Amino acid sequence: MIGDVLTTSILFEALRREYPEAELHYLIYPHTRPVVENNPFINKLILFEDSDKKPLNFVSFLQKIKKEKYDAVIDVYSKFGTALISWVSGAKFRISFKKWYSRHFYTAVFDRNITPKTKAGMAIEKRMQMLQPLHKNFPKEIKPKIYLTVSEIYSAKQLLSRSGINSEKPLLMISVLGSSKKKTYPPEYIAVLLNKIVKETEAQLLFNYIPSQLDEAHNIYTLCNPNTQKHIYLNIFGNSLREFLALTSQCDALIGNEGGAVNMAKALNIPTFAIFSPSLNKENWNIFEDDITNVSVHLQDFVPEIYQMKTKKELKSQTAEMYNQFKPEYISAKLQQFLKTIKK
Repeated sequence: MIGDVLTTSILFEALRREYPEAELHYLIYPHTRPVVENNPFINKLILFEDSDKKPLNFVSFLQKIKKEKYDAVIDVYSKFGTALISWVSGAKFRISFKKWYSRHFYTAVFDRNITPKTKAGMAIEKRMQMLQPLHKNFPKEIKPKIYLTVSEIYSAKQLLSRSGINSEKPLLMISVLGSSKKKTYPPEYIAVLLNKIVKETEAQLLFNYIPSQLDEAHNIYTLCNPNTQKHIYLNIFGNSLREFLALTSQCDALIGNEGGAVNMAKALNIPTFAIFSPSLNKENWNIFEDDITNVSVHLQDFVPEIYQMKTKKELKSQTAEMYNQFKPEYISAKLQQFLKTIKK
């Protein structure tokens, strides 16, 4: 996923600091490429295409990996297929997370279930620990970064200007839709929060959506009150992930569903307010939070007793019901405090 690829990119900065002459490659799916484009610490992106999953093509792909003669392979994806890639590479150091089959493929493995010790959070720390077999003095905290070009930023500014955005008023990117229904705050609830945001700040709102999601985005627009609708610019959106990143870089904050968009905003040093799905473990992804610039809310923050009686399986099966319990009233006070930090 995009958030995973972006977060894992911190390993390249850490490795480059310690091994400035190293050749560093990143094996990723093509759709995640935009978040690591222009990263100065990565020498080469190796794209794993859908066609590479076919048996004969996969054998050919393994041969290409073997020919690279890697000294070390760090497998953060940690699936059976990547375990096989790591083993075939023949690298002296083959590092991954602990699984039942790990000992057959890797020279060192690490537990995912750690207790974070820094503000960087679990997602950062559990990745940084994977560098220990290569060197003991790697930093514990590195923040993911996205590298936009001058022309991308200029194009975003021009689009905002042409669309009538007032640079004297706050501009907020709203992550109105999660990556799935199980990660999407109810539309009628998000509309209540948007009404509150506009009332408090008179901010201009951009929605994070792709053209195929226009109907869903428009539905949230119609649920907002007439005054809020005047502040929503549905016609401004990124036609590509890089365009979305450039637009987000010009916003004063990103607010909405936790997910890749929140992680990307953090990597652009844009303040974030994230609403976690009730069935997810907040500690897995609340990286670099300080309750001021980067804030998040979870149903468990307000009604912890619910979570004492449910298993992970039950939580996942009852996500919709738990979202219904996650009323806007729970979020309002913390959101209001966050909004005070971004007023122009």
